[in-house]
Amino acid sequence: MKTLKCSDVGFNCNAEVRANTEQEVLEQAGKHAKAVHGVDVTPEMTEQIRTKIKDDGVAQ
Repeated sequence: MKTLKCSDVGFNCNAEVRANTEQEVLEQAGKHAKAVHGVDVTPEMTEQIRTKIKDDGVAQ
C-alpha cells in the first residue's frame, strides 16, 4: 500500500491518499488537489509529489 499525506506536499490539509500503486496515488492526489485546493497538478509537480509517496508495507 502506498500513501501520501497532503501536508507532506505543502498544504495545510489533513487528507491522506492510500492506494496500491504510485500511479493510483498520483491520480487520486491530482483529483484532490483540483477539487479541494484549486490546483492543477503539472508534470513537474507530479515528479516532486512522487518523491513524497511512502510505502507502508501493507499489501492489499
